[in-house]
Amino acid sequence: MRFQRASGILLHPTSLPGDLGIGDFGPAAYEFVDFLEEAGQSYWQVLPLGPTGFGDSPYQCFSAFAGNPLLISPEKLVGAGLLTEEDLAARPAFPQKKIDFGAVYEWKSRLLMNAFENFQTSIDTVRNAEFTRFCTENSWWLDDYAAFRAAKKFFEPRPWFEWPEAVRLRDPEALAEIGAKLREPIEAERFLQYVFFSQWKSLKEYASERGVKIIGDVPIFVAHDSADVWCNQNKFKLNPDGTARVVSGVPPDYFSKTGQLWGNPIYDWEAMRREGFGWWIARVAFTLRMVDAIRIDHFRGFAASWEVPGGEKTAANGEWVSVPGAELFSALRAALGDLPVIAEDLGVITADVEQLRDGFSIPGMRILQFAFGGDADNRDLPHNYVNNCVVFTGTHDNDTAIGWWRSKAGKGSTRDKKAVSREQEHCRKYLQTDGAEINWDLIRAGWASVADLAIAPLQDVLGIGSDGRMNLPATTSGNWTWRFSARKLTKKLASRLRDLTELYGRIAPSSTGGR
Repeated sequence: MRFQRASGILLHPTSLPGDLGIGDFGPAAYEFVDFLEEAGQSYWQVLPLGPTGFGDSPYQCFSAFAGNPLLISPEKLVGAGLLTEEDLAARPAFPQKKIDFGAVYEWKSRLLMNAFENFQTSIDTVRNAEFTRFCTENSWWLDDYAAFRAAKKFFEPRPWFEWPEAVRLRDPEALAEIGAKLREPIEAERFLQYVFFSQWKSLKEYASERGVKIIGDVPIFVAHDSADVWCNQNKFKLNPDGTARVVSGVPPDYFSKTGQLWGNPIYDWEAMRREGFGWWIARVAFTLRMVDAIRIDHFRGFAASWEVPGGEKTAANGEWVSVPGAELFSALRAALGDLPVIAEDLGVITADVEQLRDGFSIPGMRILQFAFGGDADNRDLPHNYVNNCVVFTGTHDNDTAIGWWRSKAGKGSTRDKKAVSREQEHCRKYLQTDGAEINWDLIRAGWASVADLAIAPLQDVLGIGSDGRMNLPATTSGNWTWRFSARKLTKKLASRLRDLTELYGRIAPSSTGGR
């Protein structure tokens, strides 16, 4: 599907400002939408919104369908009468610029359970009816997910493949016993999902009314310790005990000399083919109910996956194994129509990946930070773009534009000193810049290009250095914690971005925000 010429900002909701330890769907999210409208932006791109586990990565979620309760706004729960101002006043002194996930989880879990208890005694018949309707309409994924999360807490800290055999194998009698024993925790999980999706629906509607569309994110793989794998063990390449026979990753690349070992189990594509790719169709359809378009992470994995034997310490000893991607996307198109998707086609891109992407007219990605390491034929240089692509100054895996410009050899990438110096010199010549505002130079280059969509992480719009980096691939700690200050979103900044957006024809004709 082709996108109209437009632009937007990449920002995960956890990075929104506030005093409650983590960004959420509260007032700051609505203020950010207002900023996007004022700045003439048509898109807000987010990372996966699912419930995160160890490492706090939104790409390692407990479910491909559920929402992350940490994104629930306590302030909106006060407005709904399920919490009080006193409940919020009793919070710890959270840091403002970083997320302390452990402290946030401990405090917010208690707070949300207070809200659930108040909900149980509520006489709000309209809300109670809405909750019942939500549970009924979503029972096909919600019941299993709620049971999984309740069981995880009961069997803590073990992953599902270390649970008692009958529960691990989903024996009906064992599941019935667990359901009876954990009836209240299961109901609490349903409640949290009801609140999450209610708050997200309100926020998305607010954005839509202001001409801002949401780009979501669908990771190709799911976490091993997830409701998805526990409930669909026959659809993954697992050993009889539930451990992974092979796991996902990528070979040595820009970020790591030994590759990236992600550790997700690999799909049994033959089993999925036999079932008409029903799980994937349900997943994409459900996601498109939440967002207006989706970025498919690691798109090249639909042509072939880098499979690493389970138990390996790095991703170096893997092999490419073919995947029936064309059949999958044909099934998706037949079921859902022309899909508003973006292919994250980074990494080792071969002819079969390009054929799959172009055969379905799916726009790929261009990354300006990758543009200056080669010669004039580099696909990431703006003069080589096609219309049907999306240009980014950088992604959540890159350093910020300023951090990249100031980077040293071996830090955050596999580049040596000579490669870094050569990149900087090429960039100076290509963009005719002294690097004083390299973030705006990259934004201008992206916005001026022929790419249908241009996206910049908020860190680049704000001009933040490496302190704003969201994730460093091939590392397991210190990621996903960045937050910005509300005072950074000034009218002057919105005006500067809007002027650039108007100059290069990326403003929607109906957009009048800020004028």
